[in-house]
Amino acid sequence: MKKKWAYLLMAPGLIVIVAFLIIPILSSILPTFHDGDSLTFSSYTDFFKDSYYNQIFMRTLRISIITVVICAILGVPTAYFVSKSNKKIRGILIACTIFPLLTNSVIRSFAWITILGRNGVLNNALLTLNLIAEPKRLLYTEGAIIVGSVYLFLPLMIVSLVGVMENIEGELFEAAESLGASKIKAFFKVILPLSVPGLIVGCVLVFTGAASAYTTPQLLGGNRKMVLSTLIYQQTMTLGDWYGASVVATIMIVTSILVMGTINRLAAKLNERGV
Repeated sequence: MKKKWAYLLMAPGLIVIVAFLIIPILSSILPTFHDGDSLTFSSYTDFFKDSYYNQIFMRTLRISIITVVICAILGVPTAYFVSKSNKKIRGILIACTIFPLLTNSVIRSFAWITILGRNGVLNNALLTLNLIAEPKRLLYTEGAIIVGSVYLFLPLMIVSLVGVMENIEGELFEAAESLGASKIKAFFKVILPLSVPGLIVGCVLVFTGAASAYTTPQLLGGNRKMVLSTLIYQQTMTLGDWYGASVVATIMIVTSILVMGTINRLAAKLNERGV
């Protein structure tokens, strides 16, 4: 009886997910595998044979992975500091971490345009310090997209890690120190392995967000550094090629699933080895 009630409670949510998520996705993906009455993968093989599309795909993958790595490197020590602060300070720090998420991504991207532009804050500072002779092209580069993506998704990494790290008992760290481990070694041998679940969630959120983001790559990368999301926009809104956009969207979905699976397997191996 309890299971029947549980299924009934789940039914409205499942209906909404199926009607507004699964069916629209399938209706976009399935036609790309059909050529008349036959099954075909020609659209996907043609995509990867095209050097232009292949370059966009590799750029998207590269930017997303670099963003994940930087967010992990910056997020782990920050989250540990936040998790070990007293409750009042912890609340303030978490609020400061979440606050940027309350600002529209367009506004945050325009802020980076002001900073990275040819006459922006960073170029003016470097010129004032006589570190460069003329303004550098910092905007509309892969580096600009990565910087904007890190700023956009770093809070997700920190919040995911804080939720796990604050539940790790402090006695474990003290026990490692009492057995002769230095603070750094105790962190990497005790705290970091126990934080792997939060790290996995953070990496998945950051990667999927960076791989599918549109506003930041469009404003900071422009048409010079196009990624899959901006390519989809071009295919649909400029060229009216909805079939081609469906192919690109399918590739994006499959790539995200494969990367998430790889992250999970890597984390499982690290746990087995006790790294």
